[in-house]
Amino acid sequence: MSDRADRAGWTPPLRRRGRHDWATQTPTWREARPALIDDALKRASARPSGNWFVVGSSREVGAGGRPRGRTVAGTEVVLWRSDEGELRAGPGACPHLGAPLRDSRVVCGTLVCHWHGLALDGGPFAGWEPYPVHDDGILVWVRLDAVGGEEPTERPVVPERPAPGGGVDAVFTGVGRCEPQDVVANRLDPWHGSWFHPYSFVDLTVARPPVGEEDDVFVVDVSFRVTGRLVVPVRAEFTAPEPRTVVMRITEGEGATSVVETHATPLTAEGAARPRTAVVEAVVAASDRRGFALARAAAPVLRPLMRRTAGRLWRDDLAYAERRWELRSTGRFPG
Repeated sequence: MSDRADRAGWTPPLRRRGRHDWATQTPTWREARPALIDDALKRASARPSGNWFVVGSSREVGAGGRPRGRTVAGTEVVLWRSDEGELRAGPGACPHLGAPLRDSRVVCGTLVCHWHGLALDGGPFAGWEPYPVHDDGILVWVRLDAVGGEEPTERPVVPERPAPGGGVDAVFTGVGRCEPQDVVANRLDPWHGSWFHPYSFVDLTVARPPVGEEDDVFVVDVSFRVTGRLVVPVRAEFTAPEPRTVVMRITEGEGATSVVETHATPLTAEGAARPRTAVVEAVVAASDRRGFALARAAAPVLRPLMRRTAGRLWRDDLAYAERRWELRSTGRFPG
């Protein structure tokens, strides 16, 4: 046995499991009761958001000195940074003749319209009113009171994460033809994991489903497939802290405190015939193993791999969400 294995308390991060036959795993359809998922979705939908919407990765805004344009519920939004790095946001149309400000330039921290040179420093001007914004260090949020229609709050509901600087984070963004509730419902159905994503998850069981508002948590035991028969078994909790967010947090096993935040942001206005929703997923991986410092140092290399992994899952899960919306919109959804 190696000296490393002799260290008190040391355990290998990977486990080797027996051969996995997809068809012989225990069916989960009885446990995945539509009413249970629907109740969890209703409770999430009733929670306040303060009118805050996730619009993308913090790293993307200000990169290259260019503004970023986003559409939230049919509302054009432009974002940029001042010379000091402070986040700015406001309507995406120039107040002069309606030019798309996402195509403009940032000069010395000021947004300069590329049609006629009108300059915006982030303050009110000629009917152009800034939007409240929040940069949590990983994601950027914008508050749209006219869209949300709730009592506004000073800050969004940002999930608890590993300590700043202690993890490796990456942000994936995808778009599907569905509504935010279809994305959230997908995440509030952990039972589909090892059936729909056998390339990533095995041995998934829901140890405890939510029992109501006071204990609205899915507790899940699952093994993440690394390669072949090597897996990482963990226990995780799924919660929905606000209407458009579901958080998966590892509570036991390798990578405890790591989180995957799934944020669903509507792109089209409410009631659109062909709704589109952006999935903005932030993965923050952490570990108390000494060697994890190497992972933090290699973060620029790891981020594309983390985004690719999330993208593979969401290729399937957006199809799931789109199918749910299609059935709902045509009155064919079961139950």
